[in-house]
Amino acid sequence: MEEQEQASQARSQGQGERGESQEAARPRHAAPKPGSVPWDEDPETALSLMLSRHAVRSFTDEPIDQQTREALQREVRRGNEAGRLHMCLAWDEPEAFDSRLAHYGNFSGVHNYLVIAGPADKGLEARAGYFGERVVLLAQQLGLNSCWVAMSYKRRLVRASLPKGDRLVIVVALGHGTTEGKMHPCKSVPQVSKPAINVPAWFTRGVEAALLAPTAMNQQGFWITLTGRRDLQSRDIVQIQPGGGPCAKIDAGIARLHFELGAGEKNFAWQDNLL
Repeated sequence: MEEQEQASQARSQGQGERGESQEAARPRHAAPKPGSVPWDEDPETALSLMLSRHAVRSFTDEPIDQQTREALQREVRRGNEAGRLHMCLAWDEPEAFDSRLAHYGNFSGVHNYLVIAGPADKGLEARAGYFGERVVLLAQQLGLNSCWVAMSYKRRLVRASLPKGDRLVIVVALGHGTTEGKMHPCKSVPQVSKPAINVPAWFTRGVEAALLAPTAMNQQGFWITLTGRRDLQSRDIVQIQPGGGPCAKIDAGIARLHFELGAGEKNFAWQDNLL
């Protein structure tokens, strides 16, 4: 997914994930204070995490502390329960990214990763993107970096750890990055949504947040529509449709979460039920 873009960039020496050609120096993140409002309940915090999080493929040897591991494990458990998934975290495991393909994708020092899998059904990929991104944004808040990875790892090794019958969807590399990654160019709001004018401010904020979502090859192929209809609670109904490509439904699931965080869930209802 994000590593596909990096492989292309390695050949063309093009721009990075969010449009800047220089890697950012790695500052330390502030861990959330005890009793603070959860990141997904504070719009400003959520937007800050979406803006600051970029794909990182090179990691240091600094270990992930126990408190951070436990916080991520709790989010994984919540996502598994809510999303009917079998996500799991692999700690201190270097074998999955010790391959020629991983080196081709410019991965180094990957010893920790999130495995996203579940029973195969129609909505698995969208749920994988949605609930996986919740873990990714929490990891960002806790001072970790990440990269969504569709290909550049040993799939057979990772798949062997899954329950029988589960489908491996995607993996996310986690750890302390050597940099904060790069920005990539974004499409404009009218390029991914309609109508383009005379829409509520919350809709525009939601689309802008969706444009911060990581997508395969930075395609941003999803389409978000304010349908003009309302539900029984008089909320505007919004539809999100995936683009093309093997990761399109995962991308749409990630963008769906970003839209919710930017627009505010109280302002609208989805046309389709993620679950």
